[in-house]
Amino acid sequence: MNKTKIVVLLAAAALIAAFFLLDLGQYLSLDFLKEKHQTILDFYAQNRVLTLAGFFFGYVLVTALSLPGAALLTLAAGAIFGFLTGLIVVSFASTLGATLAFLVSRFLFKETVQSKFGNQLGAINRGVEEEGAFYLFTLRLIPAVPFFVINLLMGLTPIKTGIYALVSQLGMLPGTAVFVNAGAQLSKIESLSDILSPGLIGAFVLLGIFPIVAKKLLAYYKQKKVAAL
Repeated sequence: MNKTKIVVLLAAAALIAAFFLLDLGQYLSLDFLKEKHQTILDFYAQNRVLTLAGFFFGYVLVTALSLPGAALLTLAAGAIFGFLTGLIVVSFASTLGATLAFLVSRFLFKETVQSKFGNQLGAINRGVEEEGAFYLFTLRLIPAVPFFVINLLMGLTPIKTGIYALVSQLGMLPGTAVFVNAGAQLSKIESLSDILSPGLIGAFVLLGIFPIVAKKLLAYYKQKKVAAL
């Protein structure tokens, strides 16, 4: 591992360690948000640009470092900024953070993983090149799959950064909208588990697999049509 990679790895490790050593996670809880909600609203009313910028970069940092708290921050966006502004801020902040995590994973580990396991990963690499956008979209829509796992693993694949960012933003948008909307009704939320019902999760899964199924059916139809000629 070269010096640049070591510096990046140590910097990331230091920031993650600081998060836990300083117990910053205590500020990313539903109880804290409810307790300080009015205080935060008052600060936002007097310092709109500062609050938006601070929240945006804080969200990017949390997602880029794969720290716990992104779901709570998404809820907070709705509680502080309202639905539309909160949705826009979180959509772009989460996409930027996820892309940074993806790039760090690619920079630090892709070369090593591909060189050591290139033969075994050949089929996976080809599959990602051909269908990666569809599978990524599906994974982004399924709440059971941790976003940080997707960020780190996708960084090891050949998927293009631009496609990764665009598909991630589109795939995360429905879930983001649900959490931001819930945050706009903060008083009704008792726990984060109250937000995603089994029916809603099922709807996300169906929405996620639809593009893949549609593409397979279209390919099958074209193949049948060619065979019939």
